[in-house]
Amino acid sequence: MFEAVELGRKASKSAYKKQEPEIRTQLLEVQGLLKEKNIPVIIIISGVEGAGKGEVVNRINEWLDTRDIQTHAFWDETDEELERPRFWRFWRKLPPRGNIGIMFGSWYTRPIIDRVFEKITDADLDTEMTRIVELEQMLIRDDALIVKFWFHLSKDSQAERLREDDKKFKRKKKHSLEKQFAAHYDAFAKVSEGAIRNTDTGKSPWYLIEATDRNYRDLTVGRTLIDAIRQRLRNGESNNSDSGITHRPLPPEEATATVTILDHVDLSQTLSAKEYKQQLEKYQNRLRQLTWNARLRKRSSVAVFEGWDAAGKGGAIRRITASIDARLYRTISVAAPTDEELAQHYLWRFWRHIPQAGYVTLYDRSWYGRVLVERVEGFANEQEWMRSYQEINDFEEQMYSHGTVINKFWIHLSKDEQLKRFKEREKVAWKQYKITDEDWRNREKWDDYKEAVNEMVTRTSMANARWHIIPGNDKKFARIEILKKLCQALEEALD
Repeated sequence: MFEAVELGRKASKSAYKKQEPEIRTQLLEVQGLLKEKNIPVIIIISGVEGAGKGEVVNRINEWLDTRDIQTHAFWDETDEELERPRFWRFWRKLPPRGNIGIMFGSWYTRPIIDRVFEKITDADLDTEMTRIVELEQMLIRDDALIVKFWFHLSKDSQAERLREDDKKFKRKKKHSLEKQFAAHYDAFAKVSEGAIRNTDTGKSPWYLIEATDRNYRDLTVGRTLIDAIRQRLRNGESNNSDSGITHRPLPPEEATATVTILDHVDLSQTLSAKEYKQQLEKYQNRLRQLTWNARLRKRSSVAVFEGWDAAGKGGAIRRITASIDARLYRTISVAAPTDEELAQHYLWRFWRHIPQAGYVTLYDRSWYGRVLVERVEGFANEQEWMRSYQEINDFEEQMYSHGTVINKFWIHLSKDEQLKRFKEREKVAWKQYKITDEDWRNREKWDDYKEAVNEMVTRTSMANARWHIIPGNDKKFARIEILKKLCQALEEALD
């Protein structure tokens, strides 16, 4: 593979001076169109040490309007990053729509280095590359353009470049990492070639750039970037097409009555006031101790709360937070996305709030809005919400693989009980803020939501992140059931 970019290509100074003004002009032109079309661009800068990757990043910033471009260098991982799933650090830095983000180092860097130094196996590397492909395809389906550059030097050229840099910057010896990487050139080349082959896709191809001559390298980057952006602008809406999406099978014609998982929930279960008081104290004390144990063991927890309007999500969350030291948890109340959040992939705002090791995050509504309210109300088209099941499963798998304990609750109640609670909220002054016109509109689409919930549970209830369907007609019973499930999950994880 790399032999194809060891041809000694060069561009003279005169050629560079002649072509640079036109490249800069065209780059600014397509950058303006990107902003107009709200297309985010991710530029990945990777390659051989000494190939001038930093020079390329500076050149791109020089040529483009820096008001709409951000450069992120992913060097050593911070303690904050190490305490979360690996991709958290990248999700935080994704460019908003219409902007360009340069990733100097990226999600490719750590797996390649770890394989070269035998910290992971070939199978581990393949798993990482598969996950990267899934991430890139997910971002592309959400309208992003990903341009991946690999800057290559032959082994001899690398040695010469590093000697040149030593002399230029009057360094007595090579930077320790450069020296270490150069000593493993062959291993890096082998591992990198495999990684590139496994992640070179039609919508996210790699561009291999010969970096021996700086003029040739920079001009090639400029032209390639212009061509990639123009191609994306020409494709327009076709970028969202995904022949790999599995469409829902049509139900058999005789299936006239729809029975869902919610129809099998026993809503008659109750607790007396005495039982409730006893069990509340018992499970709150247990949860308090378990969350402290999890803090010491650096096991984070995520709890997702979904359910019908007036099902009692807020009350259940309050009983949980009363059990946990306030220093250990955060509650995220999810409403309609802000302008900042709309400028990103829909999962971005949830990645931001993933707890660090040892802490707890409670989501009052969550990423499942994509396959519930956005599906039913038409805020997402079928192609968008259908592909979200796999995206959500992968998101949760990454949290689980990092050691996060995941609990997901759907609080169910009958339609009659919901009506009763709605009317109560209208009568009680301090509850009136809880009832809105939207709540009544959602009630009219009860059956549509039942179908959406059924499909959500079917497609996203996994061994490491199961859904708990909680009977909610009796609030006391629901609260105790939720506390029990949280304690059981933490006990199993800590054991």
